[in-house]
Amino acid sequence: MTEKECVTDTGTADSISSAYSSPARSLGDPGITPLSPTHSAKDPEHHVPAQQCFAVVVAIDFGTTSSGYAYSFTKEPECIHIMRRWEGGDPGVSNQKTPTTILLTPDGKFHSFGYAARDFYHDLDPSESKHWLYLEKFKMKLHTTSNLSIETELQAANGKKVKAIDVFAYALQFFKEQALKELSDQAGSQFDNADVRWVITVPAIWKQPAKQFMRQAAYKSGLVNPENPEQLIIALEPEAASIYCRKLRLHQMIDLSNKMAVNGISPAETVASGMTQAKEHVRRNRQSRTFLVENVIGELWSELEEGDRYVVVDCGGGTVDLTVHQIRLPEGHLKELYKASGGPYGSVGVDYEFEKLLCKIFGDDFIDQFKIKRPAAWVDLMIAFESRKRAAAPDRTNPLNINLPFSFIDYYKKFRGHSVEHALRKSNVDFVKWSSQGMLRMNPDAMNALFKPTVDQIIHHLSDLFQKPEVSDIKFLFLVGGFSESPLLQHAVQNMLGERCRIIIPHDVGLTILKGAVLFGLDPAVIKVRRSPLTYGVGVLNRYLDGKHPPEKLLVKDGTRWCTDVFDKFISADQSVALGETVKRSYTPAKPSQMVIVINIYCSEQDDVGFITDSGVKKCGTLRLDLSGTECFPPPARREIQTLMQFGDTELKAMAVDVATSKSVKASIDFLN
Repeated sequence: MTEKECVTDTGTADSISSAYSSPARSLGDPGITPLSPTHSAKDPEHHVPAQQCFAVVVAIDFGTTSSGYAYSFTKEPECIHIMRRWEGGDPGVSNQKTPTTILLTPDGKFHSFGYAARDFYHDLDPSESKHWLYLEKFKMKLHTTSNLSIETELQAANGKKVKAIDVFAYALQFFKEQALKELSDQAGSQFDNADVRWVITVPAIWKQPAKQFMRQAAYKSGLVNPENPEQLIIALEPEAASIYCRKLRLHQMIDLSNKMAVNGISPAETVASGMTQAKEHVRRNRQSRTFLVENVIGELWSELEEGDRYVVVDCGGGTVDLTVHQIRLPEGHLKELYKASGGPYGSVGVDYEFEKLLCKIFGDDFIDQFKIKRPAAWVDLMIAFESRKRAAAPDRTNPLNINLPFSFIDYYKKFRGHSVEHALRKSNVDFVKWSSQGMLRMNPDAMNALFKPTVDQIIHHLSDLFQKPEVSDIKFLFLVGGFSESPLLQHAVQNMLGERCRIIIPHDVGLTILKGAVLFGLDPAVIKVRRSPLTYGVGVLNRYLDGKHPPEKLLVKDGTRWCTDVFDKFISADQSVALGETVKRSYTPAKPSQMVIVINIYCSEQDDVGFITDSGVKKCGTLRLDLSGTECFPPPARREIQTLMQFGDTELKAMAVDVATSKSVKASIDFLN
């Protein structure tokens, strides 16, 4: 008999003492026996399935505020093609990506996405628009929902609910159709989806349920088939940016640090002037939509030596994602040094502060009603704010004017009985005045104040990160993502870290992740070592030892004393895991005829976990082993199912084999249901 006899969270009730009630006993899963000791190794007998050959890699950067796709043919990996120019767009706002906005018909069917969705919704009659389902910035729901599931719902602008999985699937289907049409036009014939490797980007700080949700939405959209999961790769946004930054040439970036000038920008020049040059550079190159990525590493990268460290800070619409990498020569592979960190500190936080300012001036009750009664006008107001938000800078002296839609002014008069101008005078809000042209006139200090809470959170997080021993001696900090274009954010990062490392911003900062995701799809093995964000394991029975195990965990089974609820650790939080590295366990069904084994998986942010009942430990998913098709006759008295779990990739994966027959067992890890 082995030291670990039975997984209690899938326990067989008839053989467990009724004197002790395990929190897992009520789950009613079949009984399982883990046979193998705790160990983790690269197993030579089991390999990752051979990579399929794809003609093209298409990456979808599914952002909180804007989204887009790019692609590269595997025969021409040095050419990255950015998607076709989008119709629509706002003055002064780059439209190489399109807003992450979706419009569904009143009966919940897909109508349009991006600028097309926004413009159609804007043009609807108010009496009609209230029946349509308009959603924007919905990606964050996957990060903020603690009990995310296939049933999770989103709220449209009119207050109606719609299933999140449907919205994400519609969005991915839209990108699939757009990309395949463009590829077909290039090829001169219908392009087969089977020839495409798809890559979808997600924040590195997302938990496993959110990543699995994106995969399920991709299956539902028809992007890929569940029978061919290898066709889809989930890429982590800061990792993608890191891969692209390796290729940067000196003329493709700006150095914000105080240590040296790059690209003709002296340290004395302002951040804003550098970004003006960068935007002009991007504008001149926009028409071609094809970026050449040289096979050699960039000049900046050539300065890095074995063991050198750098940080990528991905500042997006919803989240800020930080990853710490170390260079490994001679191939230039990357090793993650510290688990991905960050939080919901994206640019939507500035929008939220603007909404709070409006509530302070006009009242929460009015703003809540206006959003429901005039949803299209609310969208117009936020578009106007977005344009002016991009003009905020530390050295700005002249006010910023924000157009108030006529329906806002009109509805406020009806709602309150007095004018918007009267509300502004009475509000005592400093630095915000009324312009007779129908605009809010914001002093630069007022606009900068809207940025402060979000920027402060980013700086605070960076400060904490740089205290970690793994984040010492950082050579570069790459600032990427759309929010990185903000001079206010750049200025704050420069003030904090300018003396500690060189701060680099790629010119095409909003497309960095998109291009890197294409490169990742072409070579998914470029990240060789990652850090586990959580501790994972299962509950087991161990031999009970007096003095070591608590009395309340004692379980007597067939005359043998066992300690129940022991946390059998697969991997620890912040543990280094190599790509392809596996954790091996062997399980046996309670009965030879049993066809399905379900094992509950537990996780914790802590490393030191003793029991599945410890504080901070929660059930986060299930490992399912489907034994159908592996039967043999006569059946063996004891079946051993050897299971391998991979923790070194962007998603957790499982493989299993029936040892007696050497037949493959269907193994899956579910974090959603």
